[in-house]
Amino acid sequence: MGITQSEVGLGFRREMIEDVLEYGQVPVDFWEVAPENWIPLGGRYHQDFATLTRQYPFKTHGLSLSIGSPDPLDIEFVKSVKSFLDRHDIQHYSEHLSYCSGEGHLYDLMPIPFTEEAADYVAKRVRHVQDIIERPLILENVSYYAAPGQELSELEFTLAVIEQADCQLLLDVNNIYVNATNHGYDPMEFLQGLPSERIAYGHIAGHFNEAEDLIVDTHGADVIEPVWQLLEQAYLLHGVFPTLLERDFNIPPLPELLAEVDRIRQIQHRHLAQASKSA
Repeated sequence: MGITQSEVGLGFRREMIEDVLEYGQVPVDFWEVAPENWIPLGGRYHQDFATLTRQYPFKTHGLSLSIGSPDPLDIEFVKSVKSFLDRHDIQHYSEHLSYCSGEGHLYDLMPIPFTEEAADYVAKRVRHVQDIIERPLILENVSYYAAPGQELSELEFTLAVIEQADCQLLLDVNNIYVNATNHGYDPMEFLQGLPSERIAYGHIAGHFNEAEDLIVDTHGADVIEPVWQLLEQAYLLHGVFPTLLERDFNIPPLPELLAEVDRIRQIQHRHLAQASKSA
């Protein structure tokens, strides 16, 4: 079983700055930002963000590393991320196990072919990134809607990359639910196959049901009950790990977001209490 750490987090967006600064101490253990949305900012935004990073722990979840792209790594971009992490004393940099560029920006997260060759290619790029940022890269299992040239299962491919790159995992529970529905596999088998010791933290989010057999990962709705249940199973299998609520649009007022955050905390505390009784 991996780390046992009761921490809850919330995605942070620029439009939340005033609410958070005025709230006082928001009951979260960490915030998460996309570094691309903050690196170029100066002035008041930079000052306010620096104030918040002194007050709260932050993690970063990138959008444009494009770790599986056929294009060369953007080394200057990786160096700018490293400077951002160092400046704000942020230790966690996570990204998507996918790509978003190929002779230009594709404006979406594209699926990497599930092949041994692709796993080797991605792992080498991950190691290069880790050498630059001087931290482990944390890769998220992503939602995908097609699997071109598939030779390995999603789980086999994910494990191959993580082990060869010696990196960490961002366990997105909602993405497991989405992919299990869209591609017809057992979400519990996927969860059971993940290495507990590689899990750095987790995500949970809402989605949109396009059809009975097609779910779109939107981060624009409340978390549904089957996803909450899958989070419970993840804690049972891997121990309690830091978990963040993602909400990227249709963002409700902060008190409503914090109600879902509190549900994560309640689930964590219940599992920790049960674990201590059985110890």
